[in-house]
Amino acid sequence: MMDLEAAKPMQLDTIFRIYSMTKPITSVALMMLYERGLFHLTDPVTKYLPEFKKVKVYVDEGELADLTREITIHDLLTHTAGLSYGDTDSPVDELYRQADFFHVVDTIQALTFRVDITNQELIRRITELPLVHQPGEVWRYSVATDVVGYLVEVISDMPLADFFDEKIFQPLGMKDTAFSVPSEKIDRFATAYGLTEKDALAVVDTPAGSDYTKEVRLHAGGQGLVSTAADYLRFAQFVLNKGGLDGVRLLGRKTMELMTINHLPPALLPMEMGEEQMPGFGFGLGFHVMMDVAQSGMMGSVGLHGWGGWANTHFWVDPQEQLIGILMLQYLPSGTYPITNDFRTLVYQALID
Repeated sequence: MMDLEAAKPMQLDTIFRIYSMTKPITSVALMMLYERGLFHLTDPVTKYLPEFKKVKVYVDEGELADLTREITIHDLLTHTAGLSYGDTDSPVDELYRQADFFHVVDTIQALTFRVDITNQELIRRITELPLVHQPGEVWRYSVATDVVGYLVEVISDMPLADFFDEKIFQPLGMKDTAFSVPSEKIDRFATAYGLTEKDALAVVDTPAGSDYTKEVRLHAGGQGLVSTAADYLRFAQFVLNKGGLDGVRLLGRKTMELMTINHLPPALLPMEMGEEQMPGFGFGLGFHVMMDVAQSGMMGSVGLHGWGGWANTHFWVDPQEQLIGILMLQYLPSGTYPITNDFRTLVYQALID
């Protein structure tokens, strides 16, 4: 159901909040600029975003230390920059919550960005905050991809929404993917449900009252898009095809291979998402990457890559099996129920030849 109260069933063109499934798209956008020679992965972020020159690192009891080295673009793409997400009890995350760029949704640990500020203002506020750790020392899921989105704007001299539409969505035929839902499509926009302290199936965002149907000034590269299963399938097929789809090529094969291999050294593994570890997985440039099937504790193949979103949307690409898996829900927060792993098991047990 896309709306339980109205008994409205899901459709093939239902529009979903994909949240962090925005991240692979943003990473692809930046790597399109990389292929044009407009930056190097080893470049310091300050070369393009001078706001980062003032950033310090938080140490014990509120003391701030200088960076041992500058944050690089590679750090941003791999979530090793030292940035955070405001979703733990750490002192730095408390500062994130006080920075007034989050819109708090009534779910447990539920934070999304306000839509009434610009990408430039978001980055200004982020750079007023200290890092959680020195660049390159820890893998920490964070606002790094939102910084990547602003980098796309600065390097391309185009608003992120325009870059996405002109360079990615139109070429790939992703007609319903955007940072907002226009009025003529609201009837296809799903209601979002979630776990609250009072209800396990509470309505947390309605189509008519959603920020996505208002004026959206913030084009958040880490969490801002809505999409459909059909649209995201086209993006996933482009990834599986190593950069091309239906005669359109956005990235070269070797670029996609670079993006979908592990970039983390052994000292940074296993990755941890909050209090949960992700054994068997590494991280590439915008995608998690399966390195050890047995250690992961789930079905798949070495080299599998993908990512998920906060409302339990998830996708993966398995090159060995020439397989794409896409799961679209609207239930927050992710991981409340083991639906993603159960879906993966159902997909792989069906392979019998």
